[in-house]
Amino acid sequence: MVQEGDKAPVFKVLTDSGEEFDLAAHQNERILLYFYPRADTPGCTIESCEFRDAVTKFTKKGVTVLGVSPDTTKAQAKFKEKFDLNFTLLADDSKEIANLYGVMKEKNMYGKKVMGVARTTFVIDNGMIVKVFTGVKPEGHAEQVLAVL
Repeated sequence: MVQEGDKAPVFKVLTDSGEEFDLAAHQNERILLYFYPRADTPGCTIESCEFRDAVTKFTKKGVTVLGVSPDTTKAQAKFKEKFDLNFTLLADDSKEIANLYGVMKEKNMYGKKVMGVARTTFVIDNGMIVKVFTGVKPEGHAEQVLAVL
């Protein structure tokens, strides 16, 4: 997994609106990149809605919020619209970004071992990873991140 002090891996991916997002074009910005397992599931909805409700606080701190999951552009767009999310979602259906950041982990789903995205948040400042949150619990996570910023 990418660690604090590492250069943030750059990537190009489609957003929820079908536009290309290139992290390399945002190297001089502060980015909050949070990974969630699947759009429109209970924990991911709680986490995303908390970021939605706090987005103005992040903006005031000069931070751009980006959510990323291994969903398609269509699924991300539907999730964004359903919950009125006010930030960009990235469609990592190939799991390229999740693998770059090292958040694909073995999970236990109903007694079966499967690979999935571990809920993880990265704070990127000027192209560097300045904070990593692992083992994230959806409730209260946005405020936890704000407290660190």
